[in-house]
Amino acid sequence: MKYTRSLYLALLILTCTLTSSLKATPDFDHKIYKSSKGQSLNYRIHLPESMDSTKQYPLVLFFHGAGERGNDNNKQLIHGTKDILAYSKKSNAPVIIVAPQCPSGAQWVNTPWRKLSHTMPIEPSNSMRLMIELLNKSIKELPVDKTRIYVTGLSMGGYGTWDIIQRHPEIFAAAIPICGGGDTALASKLTATPIWAFHGDKDNVVKTIRSKDMINAITDAGGYPKYTEYKGVKHNSWSKTYANKDVLKWLFNQKKIEVKPLQ
Repeated sequence: MKYTRSLYLALLILTCTLTSSLKATPDFDHKIYKSSKGQSLNYRIHLPESMDSTKQYPLVLFFHGAGERGNDNNKQLIHGTKDILAYSKKSNAPVIIVAPQCPSGAQWVNTPWRKLSHTMPIEPSNSMRLMIELLNKSIKELPVDKTRIYVTGLSMGGYGTWDIIQRHPEIFAAAIPICGGGDTALASKLTATPIWAFHGDKDNVVKTIRSKDMINAITDAGGYPKYTEYKGVKHNSWSKTYANKDVLKWLFNQKKIEVKPLQ
């Protein structure tokens, strides 16, 4: 009887855990993007309830960090995405959210994260290339408001955010890169893009100077980026950022005047 009861409790706990896990992300559908060359990229997508094809919706592209890489197509939703969705629902402002998952061992940008600078690779990483293809597909097939396409990401995803707006500044209405870094030599391409970067001043993974250098370079080139540095904060500068309704309000208030096709 004791063994049976223990087994029952174990199964009950397992069932509750699995149920909780399934309930944790009901707003995001599992999807797999497959390229014309047979390569694939896992991603999750949130579409507005009762989506009306005659209307247009803002799209947020989300780049997760290194700890959320894998092939479970779930871990990329641990940080950020739920905050963005919660703000959308509370504001009664439906949004499309696309959250890809970078495979284990791969990167959004092929550069060491601890370096104090890097030159953007001529070709995007394989994961970034697939993400750009997925974004292009989403814009073509979904009722996306092309004047309100946003991108944000943290840590490895902060690098990804800088990388994609450097490659395609013509697409994004605004960007929020968190504890990442970009190529300062390309700052002049970003002067017209509303950017609000965040970093912790005690970050021991991605040096704070990576965000500072990008902000200073864009400012020197004639842009007006925003920058927030959290005092006493180490690498996790994303929790406070995504939980800040004023930050998300700023993001969704941005609108692109001139829209160009994705190259």
